[in-house]
Amino acid sequence: MKKIIFIFSLFLIGFSVQSQEIKKKKNAKVTFEVDGICGMCKKRIETAALKTKGVKFALWDVSSHQLNLIMDERKTDVLTVQKNILKVGHDVVGLDAQKIAATEEAYNSVHPCCKYRDEEIVLDHEGGLKKQKKQ
Repeated sequence: MKKIIFIFSLFLIGFSVQSQEIKKKKNAKVTFEVDGICGMCKKRIETAALKTKGVKFALWDVSSHQLNLIMDERKTDVLTVQKNILKVGHDVVGLDAQKIAATEEAYNSVHPCCKYRDEEIVLDHEGGLKKQKKQ
């Protein structure tokens, strides 16, 4: 009888410990900000995210700079996706609202029209330089 109670107690403890674990979602939706300015940036950012094992969907919006992901949290995490985006030269704003800058080497590897840290290039993409030239 004591053995049965002991085994039953072990099962209860096992179930209670298992239920306290944080469940990782198969289709977690995550959004964070990534710097970029054009369609080439969009393709580079989305490709870097999708090459991360566990990322099922990636869509980056040029105007809002928001990257929307659907990912399997059992296979990857947000930090891994962000590191892959940093490797291709784009700065990210983490979930804690802290900006993480890509290395200079990675940033310099992007196409010259994609230099989002250069104010003149950003203005050119927004049409700001064209407006200034007409005046």
